Amino acid sequence: MLSSAFAPATGLAAAPQLRAGAVRMESQADLDVLAGKLTPFTGGAWDPLQLATYEFWDNTNEETIGWLRHAEIKHGRVAMAGFVGYCIQANGIKFPWEPFASITATTPPEQWDALPEAAKWQIILGVGFLEWWSEIRLDGTPHYMKGGKPGYMPAFDSAPDKLPHWVGLNLWDPFKFTAKLTPEKKAEKLLAEVNNGRLAMIGLFGFVSEAKIPGSVPFLKGVIPAYAGDFMAPFEGNFGFGP
Repeated sequence: MLSSAFAPATGLAAAPQLRAGAVRMESQADLDVLAGKLTPFTGGAWDPLQLATYEFWDNTNEETIGWLRHAEIKHGRVAMAGFVGYCIQANGIKFPWEPFASITATTPPEQWDALPEAAKWQIILGVGFLEWWSEIRLDGTPHYMKGGKPGYMPAFDSAPDKLPHWVGLNLWDPFKFTAKLTPEKKAEKLLAEVNNGRLAMIGLFGFVSEAKIPGSVPFLKGVIPAYAGDFMAPFEGNFGFGP
């Protein structure tokens, strides 16, 4: 799950290739085809708000679909990593160095609350760097709203001279485990990535719902401890830092 959490959506998310290397943005018809591979029992793309029919911020409908596809893949990867991280931290496994070693809180949200402000900012800035790196495309690949691949994460070694310091391993597949996979096998795994990401988003939301409202997720009742804090604090006032 962790390996798929950071997999680039090559193949699955790539815009259909035309001759001479041109690209075509995904359309609503392409979403229906993709939905048949991901969740064939739905009979098409599940989009109750009809978001895939809109044109966000004066972009074309195809560009909007690219933005939505990238957002889903990205949030699915974050949720997969978060789901695994929540389970690990909830079982008392943590980094052995400071400031983590001194934190005695036993639940993930309380552990976040106990982090010093400097540590929180380091985490947030680290995530911000990954977001910046994925958007600027210094390796020359097209943006996901301009015919590129939704979910694509440029390799750090693709433009090492643009980084403030050397990064030893790429975020996706640092040990090249998938280098010998066929395109068909990659496409199969990337379909699984989207489904796993959707399930992880539901699962992680279930964790925080049960923690805040005990009994709201019957399956997790008595499993997830109650949390008296405020999950939305990072989005309010001082971003959850300080008193």
